[in-house]
This record gives sequence, C-alpha cells and structure tokens, in this order.
Amino acid sequence: MKRDAYTKLSIMMFLEFFVWGAWYVTVGNYMASIGLGDMIYWAYTVGPIGAIISPFFLGMVADRFFSTEKVLGVLHLIGAAAMFLAPLVAQGGPSGASLFVILLLVHMLCYMPTLALVNSLAFHHLTNQEKQFPLIRVFGTIGWIVAGILVSYVLKADETSLPLRIAAIAGLFMGLFSFALPHTPPAPKEKVTVRGIMGLDALAQLKSRPFIVLIVCSLLICIPLAAYYSYAPVFVNDAGLSDPGFKMSFGQMFEVLFIVIMPFLFTRLGIKWMLVIGMFAWVLRYVLFAVAAPDGIFWMIMFGIILHGICYDFFFVAGQIFVDKVSTPVIRGQAQGFLVLMTQGIGMFIGAQIAGWLHNGIVGANGEHMLEQWRTFWLVPAVFAGIITVVFAILFKEKAPSRSSAMENG
Repeated sequence: MKRDAYTKLSIMMFLEFFVWGAWYVTVGNYMASIGLGDMIYWAYTVGPIGAIISPFFLGMVADRFFSTEKVLGVLHLIGAAAMFLAPLVAQGGPSGASLFVILLLVHMLCYMPTLALVNSLAFHHLTNQEKQFPLIRVFGTIGWIVAGILVSYVLKADETSLPLRIAAIAGLFMGLFSFALPHTPPAPKEKVTVRGIMGLDALAQLKSRPFIVLIVCSLLICIPLAAYYSYAPVFVNDAGLSDPGFKMSFGQMFEVLFIVIMPFLFTRLGIKWMLVIGMFAWVLRYVLFAVAAPDGIFWMIMFGIILHGICYDFFFVAGQIFVDKVSTPVIRGQAQGFLVLMTQGIGMFIGAQIAGWLHNGIVGANGEHMLEQWRTFWLVPAVFAGIITVVFAILFKEKAPSRSSAMENG
C-alpha cells in the first residue's frame, strides 16, 4: 500500500470517530442538565435505528452504483447539517425535545452507514488485513480520544450544547475530505433484491458455524453493551467524578494500546480467545461498576472504564477482521453492513430501550439513594453478558477459513 493512501486512510478514520466521540459521550449529561433526563435513552436509540436502516442503503446505493468515497462525503455533509440544528431546538419545550431527537436521528441515519463504508474502503486498499487494518483503525480511536479531551477536559462542556456543534464542524470537514480519498469503485453490479439488501445473500454464502455463532452472540452481547454507552457517563457524573467525558476517554486510550498489539495477539491467542477475552472484560467492567457504585469508588470506576480497550478491540475489531477474511470481494460491503445491522443496529436498539427502562425505573425513581440503585442497575448487564460469554466459548469452535477458501466457496 502506498504511503499516500495509508495517510489518507488514517486521517479518514481519525475524522470518522472524532465526529462520533465529540457528542456521543456527553449528550446524556447535556440532556439531564436541560430537563430531558428521562429521554436520554432515546439519544442512544437513534443510532441503532440508523444501523438497522443502513444495510438497505448500502445494498441499494453504496455497493452498486457510486464510488464509496463519494457516498461517504455526501452522508457526512448531510449529517453535519442535522447536528448543527439539533441544539438550536433542544430547549423549545416538548415539541423542541422531540425535534431534537428527530435531528439526532437524521444525523445517525447518515452516520451509521459510514461505519461500514470506512471499513470496506480501507479493506479494499489493504494487502494484509490482520497487520495493516489495526494500524489504520487505531487513528479512529485516537480521534475519539482527542474529541473527548477537547470537549470535556479543555472546554469543560459536558453539560452544554458545544459538543454537538463541534461534531457538526468535524462532520463538515470529514464530508469534504472524503472526496479526496483513494478511489474505491462499487462492486460488480448485481440484481437488487431484498435478500441482498438485508445481507441475506452474504449470510447464505457465509453460513458456516463460526460465522453464525459470531453474528448471534454479537447481537446478544450488544444488549448489555448499550447500558454502558447510554448511562456510564451519567453514572460517572453522579458518582462525583469531574469531567466525565474526559474520564470516559481513558477507555479509548487503552483501546489504542490493545489495537496496536492485536497483530501479535492474533498469532498467540487465535480468533476465538480474542473474542472470549473481549466479552469477559465486559462482565468484569459491569461488576466493578456495581461494587463501586454505593461509595463512588474512584479506582474501580476508572478500571471499569479502562477495560473498554479490551472490550471493544478484542470483540468488535477482531469480529470485523474475521468477517472480512471469510468474505469475497463481491459481498464484503454486504457482510460488513450485516455485522453493523446485527450489532450497532438490532442489538443496541434493544439494549438502549431496556437500559432506559431500567434506569428510569431503578435509578431515576430513587433519587434519595441514587448511588445504591446504580449498583442494582449494573448487575443486570453483568449477569446477561456473563451468560452470553459462556455460551459463545462453548459454541465457537471452528477457525476462520482462509481468504482463498472463502472465495472458492463464494
């Protein structure tokens, strides 16, 4: 891969995740500060809705008719406009609150397809996915970290609308920069079908046991994961830790460490145990939060946040690499989109709704003993994630087939 292409792909990943990291962590505390605390889970439901719809868009447009970099640019420009308007309507009463959520939805309808697009664009230009992709993907993590430090530690803006405005500006830059990315033509045109759009054609070609187990367990594990994204920043704030957005960025800081050493660990652990360790780290994180909650124990909360590096890299990034290895070039975009549908879509949608129900019923309804109720809240996803981890470890037994074998079967 040429150095110029490597540089552009790295900048692409940085901007892609800077946009998301600028507002996603702080929006819950912002909503609580303007009296929308009982609607926080809706801010974390719009993303899954976008992820559910994105495979239809990817199947109908991105994979067949337009170059990937152009689609990426247009989506980010539209998403930036919606994000700029969102804080302008947030405090306009009940109708303003609803419009605020709708604008977040418009933004995420544009943003979620780009998660699969940046992956497929990067994989298209890589010659060794296991070694090169983690080194490029790490810049996405760095982008999230820089965003968190800027909006929380530097600007002290956790409870303001400023993070949303910064995300809008970053989205504008990402949209314009996308048109300068390496040209990535659409895959060979095929007849558009509902099965193809939903990724079922890719599923039919990838119907091996490890792929099915990965997909199902990824969906299920994202249900308890949603509790972390939706309410961990609110929990950190309630526990009395300053600059919660900055504290949350420590998870991404350690994500950088683990994503850099992933190529080394792949050869030592293999795909199965990378995934199992990632899932178990989620269980441990929720247990730490539950134990720390009543007294707001600083080191336990921070250690739980730091575990995010293992949680994300060892499961999501490893899963993306696994899906790419078993995919053919024709279905690569569909397969990555299907993974987004099942994880960031259906799994996170169910999880956000359940997390909102649990929070409003357990924590929100018991303000006098709020920290004690947080303990009960975190035990629920801990148990759920533990069960899924055991099931996955038992059922996932086969190794990923080689690219050549996948192409022969495809």
